[in-house]
Amino acid sequence: MTGGASGVAIVWFRNDLRLNDNPALHAAVDAGYKILPIFVLDDAAAGNWRMGGASRWWLHHSLTALAADFLARGAELVLRRGDAAKIIPALAAETGAKAVYAARAFEPAMREMDRRVGAALKGASVAFHRLLSMSLFPPERITTKTGGIYGVYTPFSKACFEAGVPEEILPAPERLGGVDAQSERLEDWGLRPTKPDWAGGLRAEWQPGEAGAQKRLKTFLAGPVKQYDEARNLPGLPGTSKLSPHLHFGEISPRAVFSAASQAGSGKGVHTFLKELLWREFSIYLLWHNPTLPDAPIKQNFASFPWAANKSALRAWQKGQTGYPIVDAGMRELWQTGWMHNRVRMIVASFLVKHLLIPWQDGEKWFWDCLAEADLAANAASWQWVAGCGADAAPYFRVFNPVLQGQKFDADGAYVRRYVPEIAALPDEFLHAPWTSPKNVLTNARVTLGETYPCPIVDLMEGRNRALQAYEEIKG
Repeated sequence: MTGGASGVAIVWFRNDLRLNDNPALHAAVDAGYKILPIFVLDDAAAGNWRMGGASRWWLHHSLTALAADFLARGAELVLRRGDAAKIIPALAAETGAKAVYAARAFEPAMREMDRRVGAALKGASVAFHRLLSMSLFPPERITTKTGGIYGVYTPFSKACFEAGVPEEILPAPERLGGVDAQSERLEDWGLRPTKPDWAGGLRAEWQPGEAGAQKRLKTFLAGPVKQYDEARNLPGLPGTSKLSPHLHFGEISPRAVFSAASQAGSGKGVHTFLKELLWREFSIYLLWHNPTLPDAPIKQNFASFPWAANKSALRAWQKGQTGYPIVDAGMRELWQTGWMHNRVRMIVASFLVKHLLIPWQDGEKWFWDCLAEADLAANAASWQWVAGCGADAAPYFRVFNPVLQGQKFDADGAYVRRYVPEIAALPDEFLHAPWTSPKNVLTNARVTLGETYPCPIVDLMEGRNRALQAYEEIKG
């Protein structure tokens, strides 16, 4: 403790649910304040982007872990529901707080909330400090040589590498002076499912909280990162970090992950992983400069794209019943675990917006509800990338063939067999295209197309041609 302040400071937690390398918490402690940590659940402020089911499950367990970490240091995490723009100023008045510390927010709704909170605190002569915590750089810092905004990822990532990520990692405080304040009960928020309880797969897969994040990072850096450049494309292998939910909720800082990975070696795998962290950064950057990113295409000609309304096809895609095994495996992994392998995300997204011609916003909304990591910036930027309408997007005419993708990246069928067990007995040569199997092979594998496993809901060539024809209408 180096500061000379006294009294109380509120530390307002958002997507920075950790004690280590938390600039807001560190600054408040360093200034000498007694700390009142608070988390506010403000669903109304989120509008159409209220947290989905999987994210709410994760939030419950992450807050449980954070509260325990605070209690071990002599403070209590306060929980409140409602309008943060009223709750934070009222709590400051109630406790006589002289300052409020929080992480900078980048989502449009959170930026507006900060404006309202800041105005109320200013009127009460309470300082409002917002510190960089959820990203590596302030989004306004990285600019082109002429001061412009990057619209392409590669030069953006090069500029980030040149700028350099600060290496100082702030320690967690050892002890905190607690402040009495009324808190709501987390159980009363109903963040976890009751009936039906669909969260069994999430419980089996994840350990939300800062300790779980640290463990996940350590495991990844101890081995998989070395083969990351190639293994990240193979969904049947544990080749990715699976840190995305922990990063989204801020249970570990992106700076700490970047620093630890940089120290893990200088191989191709490490460099590729660092670039993936910078894709996350690019998504935040895009949202900052394009607040309508979650709803409207960056490329304006796509606003008039002739999408198809096909509720039955959308439902089949959501349930993992399209008849294309790699697509179905991905959608089932998403539903069961709240996460999907990145290569498979591209495959299922391409299938939806191209072969089925269903709007990317429909896929974005489904991912929002099912992803434990549902992140407004990354989700929107990634869907726009696949749909061909975003910044530095994949060309719309690049259509992933799910059969070829499955054969290339899941050659031994380990991934498909894990999530589509009803066709697991098919030989590798037919696994990714069951309809090409001879009748006796299907019989021996106990597969009846149209009954035990669906027939394809769209012909790949017909779907591809229809997508390219639709694209021709907007090319101009």
